[in-house]
Amino acid sequence: MTDIAALLADLVAEGDELDARVSTLDEAGWRTPTPADGWTIAHQIAHLTWTDRATILAATDVEAFSAELRAAMTTGENPVDAAAAQGAAQPPDDLLATWRRGRNDVVAALGAVPPGQKLPWFGPPMAPASMATARLMETFGHGQDVLDALGIRRVPTARLRHVAHIGVRTVGFAFAVHDKPAPAEPFRFELTGPDGDLWTWGPDDAVNRIVAPALDFCLLVTQRRHRDDLRLTVTGDQASEWVPIAQAFAGPPGAGRRPGLAA
Repeated sequence: MTDIAALLADLVAEGDELDARVSTLDEAGWRTPTPADGWTIAHQIAHLTWTDRATILAATDVEAFSAELRAAMTTGENPVDAAAAQGAAQPPDDLLATWRRGRNDVVAALGAVPPGQKLPWFGPPMAPASMATARLMETFGHGQDVLDALGIRRVPTARLRHVAHIGVRTVGFAFAVHDKPAPAEPFRFELTGPDGDLWTWGPDDAVNRIVAPALDFCLLVTQRRHRDDLRLTVTGDQASEWVPIAQAFAGPPGAGRRPGLAA
């Protein structure tokens, strides 16, 4: 059983760390471009705010969430970009306050979901623990964009394990969104955490293997670094095929990042 309280505490910590980076920015700082094409720091926080709101609806008002999902599918525009642009147009203080309220409400909403209940989402329904892990992964990924925009090097924490877990679980999904058959054999993942401990998934004798520092692996699966800029040891044909398309987040294939960025 997943300890939902501990997971939500890690989600809070991930959000607080990013909050500390943006809360001291002036208005010009919020308009700093990030590696995501056309997105400023304000767009990144606005996107997290929008996704938090969707999470709250999924956990507390299924009908309202379903209505928003139907609307998003019929407008003819990209709802992610539209919501980010709308949110980024707010005064930074208002955006920051809204994001903070949403983060608190997400924790309360997910913590109140009865055990065993799954929540609707833009992809398959998710258990509260999976939803919380996804929110942490997104905060990590968009937070990395903010750090890159500000020229700040990330200090890795044990929270990376949550992001890595999604990366491991979405191997088949990454193949599917590229219209490729899922791997026939299991993968072995061996990641070194920030404290030097080894995190493993998959059978010891798997032919397809990924060995990496946990941070590098998480930057790969969130597509925040190009494979060439990461310390990965990859063994096996299917693992080699997966690495360039690895994707822990939902939606169509991501564009990734150009080579030349340090991890």
